[in-house]
Parts: sequence; C-alpha cells; structure tokens
Amino acid sequence: MDMPFHPECFKCHDCPKLLDGIPFTTDADNQVYCLDCYHGKFAPRCASCGEPIVPEEGKEETLRVISMDKSFHVGCFNCQDCGKNLSSGDDGQGCYPYEGNLLCRDCNIKRVAAASGK
Repeated sequence: MDMPFHPECFKCHDCPKLLDGIPFTTDADNQVYCLDCYHGKFAPRCASCGEPIVPEEGKEETLRVISMDKSFHVGCFNCQDCGKNLSSGDDGQGCYPYEGNLLCRDCNIKRVAAASGK
C-alpha cells in the first residue's frame, strides 16, 4: 500500500471510520480496513456460537481451538452432551470425539456403552 491519502480520505473499505492515527490492516487486494471490519470479514468463525474469533479489546492475539476441522473460542469448546469445557486436560477433561460429536471423557464412555448395548 504505497498510495498517499488525505487524512480525511483514509477510510475503512467497509465502514466510514477514518483510519488516520489508528491501527488498520489490508487484505490480499490491498483494500484498507479498520480492525473491527477486517476481523468481522476475515476472522475464523466459532463453530459453536458463530461469532468471529478475534483478540479481546486491547490485546493483539487470541487463542482458538481447532478440533475436527472446526474452530472454537476456548470458552465455547464444550462437551455437546453435558456442557463441560473441553479445553483443559485437568480432571480427566479433554476432547473425546465420537461420531462427529465433541464429548468429554465421561460422555464419550456413556455414548460408546449405549451404542454397544452395555
């Protein structure tokens, strides 16, 4: 992006926000975006809540969980049966997928047992 702009003309491609003096970014086509619009358009979406996975206000980075080729916020990466968060390995937690479902260890055992008739 080697083009000069008048300060009043340096605007986000998707919204009317003036970008002079604030953080901004560009896409592969050199279109200029404010960070909110860029994240809203290009950030991965959480498979659970559908919201973009973006850094919290005032932070530059964020964590995301990728499981079964889907992206999740850390707080949305939960067992589909009991709702227990799967992002921690503590207390036997963790992700134990079964037939395309994200499950905790206990719920995985219950489903496997039910499927095998035990």
